[in-house]
Amino acid sequence: MKVQAVAPGIETGEFLPGAQFADAYGLALEDPALSARQATEKMWGSSQGWMNALMAVRNLVVTPFGLKTPAQGRTGSRNAIGIFPVVSEAPNRVVVGFDDKHLDFRVIVDAAPTGNGRLVTATTLVRTHNLLGRAYLAAVLPFHRVIVRAMLRRLLAQRPEVRPSRNAFCLVRRFLCR
Repeated sequence: MKVQAVAPGIETGEFLPGAQFADAYGLALEDPALSARQATEKMWGSSQGWMNALMAVRNLVVTPFGLKTPAQGRTGSRNAIGIFPVVSEAPNRVVVGFDDKHLDFRVIVDAAPTGNGRLVTATTLVRTHNLLGRAYLAAVLPFHRVIVRAMLRRLLAQRPEVRPSRNAFCLVRRFLCR
């Protein structure tokens, strides 16, 4: 199970007419019950420190240009996953993204059933509007590729089994056995 670059398996015009950039990464999972929303939420779950640092730098750099920065408080809403608004949703597909003055983007997360699990694919589409949009896209692409792969790898992480520590058990037992 490895994250791999794949050909975008969607008609880009359906999601972002005029998109000039498209890429996709996929990962096969042995989880037949995983929905697209669950996959997307897990991908955009708590960010790693280096991702938060990159977003902080990005927000600092783009603010003087009047570009959108993530609105805090969207997280956890049914209308947003992570910091991005949900554009559309179906059991096997979630589309997030927004439009800005320099570019519009969509991330489409598909969770297609396979013989024994799901193939989760994250497709990114971008339509630039001006020189700033093209410069921004060129600047973020190297980071984008690393981040999307890291986000898909989160789907491989197993939730650790929660067990009370021996010390906690001893404290509870002492309290209950008095």
